[in-house]
Amino acid sequence: LHMGRTMKEDLTVVVQRIKQLYPLDFNVCGTYADLYHNYFASQLKQTAESQLEDKDIYLLLSWVHNIYPNDIRKDRVLAEELGKVKLGSLLPSSLIKDLEKKYLGSEEATVKNCLGRCLETEIQRWKGDQEPEKLDGHFHSELAILAIQNVYGGRKRADDLSAALGEEIAPCLSRELAAFLKSYKDAFEEFKEKSKKQKFYKPILMANINNCQHFRNYAEKNIAEKDDNKASILSTLSDIEKSGFDVLLQQLFAELKPIYKKFTENKWDSSDEIMNAIIKTTGKYISEFQSLNDPFYKAIVEKVHVHLVKEYIVRLLKRRVSLKSPVQQQNLAQNISKNAAALEAFCTSHGSQASWLNSALPKLAEIIRLQDSGAIKIEVATLATVYPDIRKRHLEAFLHIKANLTRGELKSILSYLADGAASSPSSAPLFSNINVS
Repeated sequence: LHMGRTMKEDLTVVVQRIKQLYPLDFNVCGTYADLYHNYFASQLKQTAESQLEDKDIYLLLSWVHNIYPNDIRKDRVLAEELGKVKLGSLLPSSLIKDLEKKYLGSEEATVKNCLGRCLETEIQRWKGDQEPEKLDGHFHSELAILAIQNVYGGRKRADDLSAALGEEIAPCLSRELAAFLKSYKDAFEEFKEKSKKQKFYKPILMANINNCQHFRNYAEKNIAEKDDNKASILSTLSDIEKSGFDVLLQQLFAELKPIYKKFTENKWDSSDEIMNAIIKTTGKYISEFQSLNDPFYKAIVEKVHVHLVKEYIVRLLKRRVSLKSPVQQQNLAQNISKNAAALEAFCTSHGSQASWLNSALPKLAEIIRLQDSGAIKIEVATLATVYPDIRKRHLEAFLHIKANLTRGELKSILSYLADGAASSPSSAPLFSNINVS
């Protein structure tokens, strides 16, 4: 610092006051600049070749890449004169590369250690069974913020030295983030299995699901597509989210199962009361899920919506009801339509954006209501267009309800659908997740 400041101040005096006292061809500014530069470079080289701590290496690289070229050589008073002199770098390129290699290794190790400490602190917090704080009504953890700050800090420190070093360290830091998230996932799985009796089990789960949004946002914005670690990071986050959702939904789905069974046990009588019980039970859980960040709340509500529709279809495919009378079929179709409307209104009012589900039950109700086989075929073809994962086995089980169809009519209607699995998975699967017994 003393040498740098002396050089800058002395050369400023040379440019502003001494230059005019010498003949132009003497190039006094260049002479002074060479002498100062050579002395400074020799002292710096001597320092660089001695035993250095990490902070010393960073300081030397700051001088080489940043302070010397920018603060001294590009100083507004000195820039023009120093631009005429070929001063070169403060250190030989081989020595710079050696320092950079040591710096990159130490920076990566520093970030790795910091991430490890962040995770250990978070695990201890889980064990303390304290309710996570809330931020804007959503359960919050500092883990993501602290971890991201460490990774971002490592990149910024490298960028501050040079853009090239920033680019070089980026994949190293994303690799450390990927490894950290895998450790985080393992710790989360252990907590999930071993801490079910904790008072704040669900709030802690939700806080950790919310963490994933911050990590995902950082990865998507700051990690290059060509970086192989990006896919690993996003995949691990998806695993954590799914794992958390599965636990949060487990109890709800278990409570709903016996209620759904009542549809077939009661031969679809009192279906309004059964649907009301389903909606009431689901509503209690959905209110808890509002402590998730908005993207996750919408995602879990959509999972609930899919489950409610799927379980209703499962009951329709159980072959427990067989109606010969068109009037009976129309009454059942009416009940299904009413249940579908109630279910859609409930899910939509709670923020579900899975509008692709809304036509499934009304279309099935319409197939039950229709009596003309030609009209039924058209409706089946429309259903298959909207839900391409429906297979012949699903339709055959469903048409068991329409006991007045002849074998020929049944065969003709079934011919509209394929056997086996779909050639390519549906982007929004519904029927492919339904097994027909």
